[in-house]
Amino acid sequence: MYYTKIIIITHTGDFIKTIVQVALDLLEIDRAVQIAKEALEGGVDWIEVGTPLIKSEGMSAIRRIRKEFPGYTVLADMKTIDTGSIEVEMAAKSGADIVMILGGSDDSTINDSVRSAHQYGVKLMADLMSVNDPVERAMQLEKMGIDYINVHVGIDQQMLGYDPIHLLKDVVDAVNVPVAVAGGLDEQTSSEIVNTGADIVIVGGNITRSDNVSRAAKTIRSGVDSPSKFQVSKQSLDDEIYEILTNTSTPNISDAMHRKGAMRKIIPLVQDTKMVGKAVTVQTFEGDWAKPVQAIDTAKPGDVIVIYNGSKDIACWGGLATFSCLNKGIAGVVVDGAVRDVDDITNIGLPIFAGNTVPNAGDPKGFGEINSEITCGCQNVRPGDYIVGDNNGVVVVPKERAYEIARRSKEIEKGEQRLYDEVKRGRTLSDIAQLNKWEKQ
Repeated sequence: MYYTKIIIITHTGDFIKTIVQVALDLLEIDRAVQIAKEALEGGVDWIEVGTPLIKSEGMSAIRRIRKEFPGYTVLADMKTIDTGSIEVEMAAKSGADIVMILGGSDDSTINDSVRSAHQYGVKLMADLMSVNDPVERAMQLEKMGIDYINVHVGIDQQMLGYDPIHLLKDVVDAVNVPVAVAGGLDEQTSSEIVNTGADIVIVGGNITRSDNVSRAAKTIRSGVDSPSKFQVSKQSLDDEIYEILTNTSTPNISDAMHRKGAMRKIIPLVQDTKMVGKAVTVQTFEGDWAKPVQAIDTAKPGDVIVIYNGSKDIACWGGLATFSCLNKGIAGVVVDGAVRDVDDITNIGLPIFAGNTVPNAGDPKGFGEINSEITCGCQNVRPGDYIVGDNNGVVVVPKERAYEIARRSKEIEKGEQRLYDEVKRGRTLSDIAQLNKWEKQ
């Protein structure tokens, strides 16, 4: 896993030219160097050595970047919160031109960092991530001698839907030093914050996790240099969740939940279909198909019916029930148990997932419940949880964490695309992941 950022400084304030900075928050220096080269080809001017890379490789990471790219400004994202003088000195002597410290550090740390920066001839950028009163703190930091202010929403906060744009204008109006913005930005939102007054735009995985870093950097570059070309479209939270989950595989979604959420022994009956929707749950028993069929009337368009059947030897679902779902716009059905009429279901094409197929059905006795919490495929499912199915199987996404998990799964997908690109270039996965370095000793 790695995280990277691009910083773009726009034509505002005292800047003579547009400056693009790539931040390398990887874990392995050779990969960082390669990505930096590709980003430079896309229009990058400055290079940042990210915190994970510094923690992984130490000051040698800064020295390596300085050696590989002697003509470029290097920023070291130290995220210093204590021992400011020592850490600024370390970064400066390793070749950094700018050092990132945390704006929430104690004033004594800020002041000591400023003194050290003056002594060793480097600039300081202060990161406002998780500061309680960012505007007030930005003004204090400027008075203490900080050269750049970074309005930053961290990666974990981005996954919860936070963005930095709402703070930007207030901070820009409050200080006279250049203001950076970071946190889940793409070409559209980068354009938006340029128009809002940002001096520095920081973009992450939308560039460096791309399978074509240079092309992605050029797109961001275009959005910053010509912000009027991009119109920012706003989606509802539900629409954004649906869009992300629809375009993300169930393995990536499971990875985003730390390898959890996958239903056991539930497989697709119709191949090459994608199912995303909110759960309408059904608890029934040994082939009793009354409640499963009644759930079709309860469900709304786009919902997924999730059934615990109680038996893998008696079907509670078949072709007629599947065909009936089309009238309501049901997104799909999951059955922990048996399904029949496989040929009809295949012809209908609605995503159906089940634990078994049999020819025999039960009777509509009416036992069970609709929209109670159930267990399906060894996973707890509540009404309203997001259900996603594809050729790999089915995952359950808890409704209260749906946006976060969707965003994390998207980031995982970007990382995998970058890995595919590196494998195509001839490297092995073990080599890329540095398994010998990181395995338990």
